[in-house]
Amino acid sequence: MNMPIASPPQLPVHVVAVGLHGLRHLLEELIPSVRNAEVTLIEKAYDEAVGDIAALRRRATVDAIVAAGSNGNYLRQRLDIPVVLVRVSGFDVMQGLSAARRYAGRIALVTYGVVSDEIRQFVETFALPVELRSYGNEDEARACVHELKSMDVEVVVAPGLVVDLARENGLTGMLIYSQRLVREAIEDAVEVGRLRRSEAAKRDRINTILGELRDGVVAVDTEGRIEVLNPAMEKILGQPAGRLVGRPLASFMGDLDLEPTLRWQRPELERVQRFSGRTLVTSRVPIIEQGRLTGAVLTCQDPEAIRRMDRSLRTRSASRMRSVRYGLDDIVGDSRLIADVRARVLACARSRATVLITGESGTGKELIAQSIHMESERSSQPFVAINCGAFPESLLESELFGYTEGSFTGASRGGKTGLFEAAHTGTLFLDEIGEMPLSLQTRLLRVLQEKEVLRIGATDPTPIDVRIIAATHQDLASQVAAGVFRRDLYYRLNILLIRLAPLRDRPEDLRPLIQALQKKWLEQPGDRPQLDEALVKALLEASRNYAWPGNVRELENVLERVMVLSDLYPAQGAAADALKTLVPEIFEEGAAASGSLEERRRAADLRHIKQVLRECGGNQAKAAELLNISRTTLWRRLKSDGQGAG
Repeated sequence: MNMPIASPPQLPVHVVAVGLHGLRHLLEELIPSVRNAEVTLIEKAYDEAVGDIAALRRRATVDAIVAAGSNGNYLRQRLDIPVVLVRVSGFDVMQGLSAARRYAGRIALVTYGVVSDEIRQFVETFALPVELRSYGNEDEARACVHELKSMDVEVVVAPGLVVDLARENGLTGMLIYSQRLVREAIEDAVEVGRLRRSEAAKRDRINTILGELRDGVVAVDTEGRIEVLNPAMEKILGQPAGRLVGRPLASFMGDLDLEPTLRWQRPELERVQRFSGRTLVTSRVPIIEQGRLTGAVLTCQDPEAIRRMDRSLRTRSASRMRSVRYGLDDIVGDSRLIADVRARVLACARSRATVLITGESGTGKELIAQSIHMESERSSQPFVAINCGAFPESLLESELFGYTEGSFTGASRGGKTGLFEAAHTGTLFLDEIGEMPLSLQTRLLRVLQEKEVLRIGATDPTPIDVRIIAATHQDLASQVAAGVFRRDLYYRLNILLIRLAPLRDRPEDLRPLIQALQKKWLEQPGDRPQLDEALVKALLEASRNYAWPGNVRELENVLERVMVLSDLYPAQGAAADALKTLVPEIFEEGAAASGSLEERRRAADLRHIKQVLRECGGNQAKAAELLNISRTTLWRRLKSDGQGAG
């Protein structure tokens, strides 16, 4: 009996961290806490750093490098190892400027490379008295510092090189990189190194597999030049790989070349052909990576070897289980409406019946669905979620029901497991069920009635045990009357109903929600500012007549903005005045205007949509994703305001 050969022990990923100045101190603090990797610190720059890394590579493997600024860019251009740069985020710029405001005098922000439009827009929008500069190398950094000094700038927020130069010139230098950014860069470098090793191991494994195949295999690039071939193909061609790699396949294989496959990008399977007096069964397949043609593969089989057992392998794709993050304790609020929701969650959890959750966008429908799951007997089983409005009809069908191999053009080999099967014994959450096309509503209804699912292209159904929780922000009864939602499906879904009230109908929940969100914010890593009680009171007072069209999700965004930016306005004095700058939408004229509640809700809803669309730079797909609505719904609401999709 042959025993498997044990693989050699895997050495930890080796990352080189290159840093001088203030960055070196941050690296020294963080390196001891890095797990599953060895990190070597090099305190040099430019050519000296390149030399030290080359010397280190002669003694050990270097999987990735962490660096910053001009030094990192220099290493990227001169090394064939991945270099992960310490990036500067908008949040850290805000924090740096906020800290700099504590000093008297003029402030400058200096970045490596061009100053981003995001930073310029931020400074201009809030009229911050900040000089913006950038540099590309050490000489430009020195010139920049001298210029700032001549302008009587006293505080410079910048990368380490500029910070040291500022201090040499008698200015106050503040490092723009935070501990969080450096930690993230190190973690990214460790992951890059891990993936790099994984890819190398995968290549070795593929070469080993190709070497064991009895079928001849040859792969070419887009120009038809041979990239790799296995020993079986060497025998067919009668030449060693060393003489063939890099040569055009068509130059010595005649009718067996891959030029038509590269031109038309279509597979050609199991074609019987003659080559060098032999009969072969050939298959040609284009290689498409991320939508782009990168080459083609030719396999040649001996017809005698084709007589083998037909293997029907169902490749089950990894279950799309979403980690359950919420439970009953996450349902925050002191209102009678929220108390009723908690009671209903517990009642629904004790039942196996289908649940329908209704409520506006941002009211927490998935939170409620996860809470029901966690309080139910299925809590240890899969919780699978899908937004029915986020997929086109054909893709949604394959996502939900799965498909068999060969059921349609482009179907994955081995087929695919649908989400109904992935959620077996657990819970399937169908968000935005009102966006589901009628044709799929029919299939869904059958699954609910028969407790079995039929994959696309299959003939035998698969029994399933799945608890369905559906959610929508739409009025399904109206959709039934309009003929766009099946009446029988509506009754099948609407067995246990939970209505989530909008935030404007339960203002007493604002304070506990703010407290919960602030606690969540403060528990995140990094230095987080404490929200002043005066701002909380001012926010509660200002929003008394505000409709909160985005509900709790909008409140979370507003609160985060206030917490991040409030320190930038210490001179404004009154909390209400600061809020008018930070969250002007709450103070917009007409927020508390007369009119029906429905009219006010629609107006507020439209303002929220426009705000999100502006924040996404006009990208409607991204805005729809953030709003948790379909692009069609977004287009329809904008059209009602005269903006349309154009």
